[in-house]
Amino acid sequence: MNSNKQVHAFDKATQLTEEASGDYSGHTSEKYANMIGPFGGVIASTLLRAVLEHPERLGEPASLTINYAAPVADGNFNIKATPTRTNRSTQHWYIVLSQNDKTVITGTAVTAQRRDTWSTTEIAFPNVPTAENVDFPSIEGAPPWLQNYDIRIIKGAPLALSQTQSNNSHDSTTLQWIQDKPKRNLDFLSLTSICDAFFPRIWVRREKMVPIGTVSLTIYFHADSETLKTHGDREVLGHTRALKFYDGFFDQTGEIWSYDGNLLATTSQFVYYKE
Repeated sequence: MNSNKQVHAFDKATQLTEEASGDYSGHTSEKYANMIGPFGGVIASTLLRAVLEHPERLGEPASLTINYAAPVADGNFNIKATPTRTNRSTQHWYIVLSQNDKTVITGTAVTAQRRDTWSTTEIAFPNVPTAENVDFPSIEGAPPWLQNYDIRIIKGAPLALSQTQSNNSHDSTTLQWIQDKPKRNLDFLSLTSICDAFFPRIWVRREKMVPIGTVSLTIYFHADSETLKTHGDREVLGHTRALKFYDGFFDQTGEIWSYDGNLLATTSQFVYYKE
């Protein structure tokens, strides 16, 4: 074992200490800070880690839903992960993050033992240039969490990052290559965080910055750990869009693809915005 091996900032940010079976403690990371509180993607990953490290876990992640009931304050937090039902091939989880004995985030997850059976992908891989042929935008002044990702936006940059200043006015769609910086092998935890690493759709659709906050995030995993291991530390393609903006809330629906066209995850979230 190489004791000098440097721990990636993402693994430090999602690190948990087991206090009892299913009970964990953690601390927010300054490197993954957002404009207010920590980046929601890394928090979602931390809740999933509580499930993955639970001694009673069956199988691998199939789905994850995180409800951001209140802002996470900088500092210590506690997570309790409970398997509420274990079946032959699926296991259902309830997860709670609390601070000062108050519930801040609730979540559910399903882990599963997959069977080798008929499989296919209905949706087509987007026609995009390779990551090497897409410029890296300036993120000067952006929240710290963005410094931990190499994001190359093909289409749908917010006004602050757009080179043309006018290419987003009638469409909320974004296509972007993204990977951890420095590079890190893809796994369920980093994939979870990447599912939340899109700029808010309203910033793209209206080219205007308004206060926003994710209310609920759901991820469906379409890959197993071996598939993610084979992917290595290469970039993934993110494709997302909104379907409707309505009276202070909008949805965000997206896919995460491997660099060679394998659909790894689909994700949706419900987001609050304030005028």
